Amino acid sequence: MIARTLALLALCMLAPSAIAPGAAGAADGLHLVLTPSQKPTDLLATGDEFAKVLTKLTAIPIRVTVASDYAAVIEALRNRTADLAFVHPVGYVLASREAKATIVVRNLWHGKSSFTSRIYVRKESGLKSLEDLRGKTMAFVDPASSSGYTYPMVLLIQRGLVKDRDPKTFFREVLFAGAHDAGMRALLNGHVDALASFDMAREQYLTDPAERERIIYIAETPEIPEAGIAARSGLDPATFAKVREALLQIRAPAYATLLRRLYEIDGFAAADDRDYDPVRAAVELLGVKPR
Repeated sequence: MIARTLALLALCMLAPSAIAPGAAGAADGLHLVLTPSQKPTDLLATGDEFAKVLTKLTAIPIRVTVASDYAAVIEALRNRTADLAFVHPVGYVLASREAKATIVVRNLWHGKSSFTSRIYVRKESGLKSLEDLRGKTMAFVDPASSSGYTYPMVLLIQRGLVKDRDPKTFFREVLFAGAHDAGMRALLNGHVDALASFDMAREQYLTDPAERERIIYIAETPEIPEAGIAARSGLDPATFAKVREALLQIRAPAYATLLRRLYEIDGFAAADDRDYDPVRAAVELLGVKPR
């Protein structure tokens, strides 16, 4: 499948790479990698603030970088160049399978620990159903994104619209936005006919009520377990436990402003690998692999 990348994906390359030589241990500090779901320069600044809080709570120095893309997060965990990483649900399943990573905590987002994916269109387009998208231009977010690719693709396959796991059997053109905000802006500006993104993307990225009013959704997936933070294989168990304990303390209201700027989350909840079994089933159906 050949996909054209939207121009804003180039912004991701401005961020420091998540792949750096050498693996950190607790004695030397820990390296936390952020998933590039928004403008990397802004994310890095907020990530540094988050690292200072985590450093204070754990007494372990934490440094932060932003990955160039979703696949780089998994690669950093696999190469042990990162000790911890924010991972979206599919990213965790791939990191668990490919890098033996372990989930540490699960995000709380709008008071929930799950979300959905929606297929968005412009209201004035007249598109009202998935079938109406046949022959149209579709924007996904990233091939490894849960709400921005995997779950909506599974929905399209199960509805019998996409054949052989290839979205071009249904859509005229397929693009990858690289980030949810870029995809929403591309849809609003008429560069694509539809967008796959998470259920609060319209509210999160379109602050102008008039712009929000122009965007509707025509389909929604089943619930997806929330993203979270994963640890690389081989991380010292005592360090793992200390980090998890500290993360569970970072939540609203005390850290509400920081968490909103980071990933629009409320805090963290306990997580277990089994929580992601439904995501594994979706990954298997779609045959998702790290790029």
